[in-house]
Amino acid sequence: MGPVSTISESTEQTAKRSAQPATSRRFQETLLSARRTMVWSEILKIALDSFRASKMRLALTALGMVIGTASVILVVTIGMTGKQFILDEIQKIGTNEVELEYAGGGAAGSETNVYNDYLTRDDEKRVVAQVPGVMYSSPILEMHTRISLGGGLVKDTLVLGVSPDYEQIRNLLVPYGRFLEDIDDTQHMKVAVVTETFAKRRYGSEDAAVGREFSISGIPFTIIGVFRESVTDFGQSEIAEETILIPYSVGRFFTGTENVKQIYFSMRSMAEVQDATLEIPRIVSAHHRPNSVYHAQDLREVLKMADTISNILTAVLVLVSAVTLAVGGVGIMNIMLATVRARIREIGIRKAMGATSREIRLQFLAEATIISLAGGVVGCLVGLSLPVSVRLLTDFQLPVSPWSVVIALGAATLVGIVFGTMPATRAAQLDPVESLKYE
Repeated sequence: MGPVSTISESTEQTAKRSAQPATSRRFQETLLSARRTMVWSEILKIALDSFRASKMRLALTALGMVIGTASVILVVTIGMTGKQFILDEIQKIGTNEVELEYAGGGAAGSETNVYNDYLTRDDEKRVVAQVPGVMYSSPILEMHTRISLGGGLVKDTLVLGVSPDYEQIRNLLVPYGRFLEDIDDTQHMKVAVVTETFAKRRYGSEDAAVGREFSISGIPFTIIGVFRESVTDFGQSEIAEETILIPYSVGRFFTGTENVKQIYFSMRSMAEVQDATLEIPRIVSAHHRPNSVYHAQDLREVLKMADTISNILTAVLVLVSAVTLAVGGVGIMNIMLATVRARIREIGIRKAMGATSREIRLQFLAEATIISLAGGVVGCLVGLSLPVSVRLLTDFQLPVSPWSVVIALGAATLVGIVFGTMPATRAAQLDPVESLKYE
């Protein structure tokens, strides 16, 4: 019993000794966790007490961040509004539009003569029959003739032979009279739709032109409508200031042929444009000479370019407005440096009571970050108030981006940390003995 009892007691003591380090380690970790929690709560409490003691300093210091973050949100809103306006204007030209054009053709094989293999009305019919997404189509028969504008003025004027679908394809507006109709084309009616500029120069006003007659190559035409483009295209379309539109069936009598260089198609949706741009030239090329070249183009690239340019301009404006945030950060840094100078004795007392340099640094860094973030929150509210008010009080819907708020608040926090580091470091490096002597 003696030896067995001794061995048992020795084993129990060994187990207790091995358990003590683990228990002590867990206890120390618990104390450290509690101490860290107390440190952070104490740091935030001291920062809030400091703000209560000097509310005016807090307001003036945060003012720069309010202006900076509000500027970022407003700049993003303005940029998005401009971008949407540009895209809407481009879409008015016809984003669903596909333009098929004869690009030329040369001699094939042993042939030496250059030939013209223009598009025809049959090509238009084939595309309409084989591409299900086509809603509207119109050939463009272009010619120039000298037209009298009154007062003895005769000018070379553009005359286009088009189908009634041309109105929908080009999104034309007809404020006076009417546009061409199917009966005008099928019965070869000598009618015309003219631009507002033509109507004003010849007849003095748009409404006075409707019902009047003029001659094209000696043949009388009656004006049935006055049109204009829904958006200015800066001269990029086939329509000039003084353009006359007549039925395609009538226009081909002037040219003596059905051949055209361009045919316009309008798709049901923009999603079908890409496939149609590839399919239409293939269908047309199958019924023409092998060496003929036909190109189909649309406005997708223009839209992409406009979108890219708008995004770049918005980014540049945001960077410019970020300068305001930097100025606000400099203001925070200067105020915090003055605050450190005014609280040197407080820092000395805290260090004498056992506060570490890390705790002092975190205290002043937390103050700078809270000031910056508070200014950022108020700035976001100010920046959002304008577009939200416009949306609520008017029919105009200004776009509001949640990302602008995220960027503004993130930038405000980053500015507080960056510009608060120097004052916090200077406070942490103060000598406690010298700080207690400071008057």
